[in-house]
Amino acid sequence: MPADRDEPRRRAEPVCHDDVCVTCSDSAVPVRIRELKGDGLAVVDTDAGPEEISVALVDAAPGDVVLVHAKEAIAVVKDTP
Repeated sequence: MPADRDEPRRRAEPVCHDDVCVTCSDSAVPVRIRELKGDGLAVVDTDAGPEEISVALVDAAPGDVVLVHAKEAIAVVKDTP
């Protein structure tokens, strides 16, 4: 049933686990891209094993290290001299 246009929209509550909210935190984790998949997805190596993330916001390739927040790559880490 469609929502009544006169009712205010409700915001979805962020999903929080172990007293940490991935939506609200300011942390990003560096991970290495193992393989690029279709539709802006990639498999990365993490301490917990391989995980699938989105790389839609960055220009990354296999072997690159990216910073990931909430399963979204937000930056490619460049080597500094």
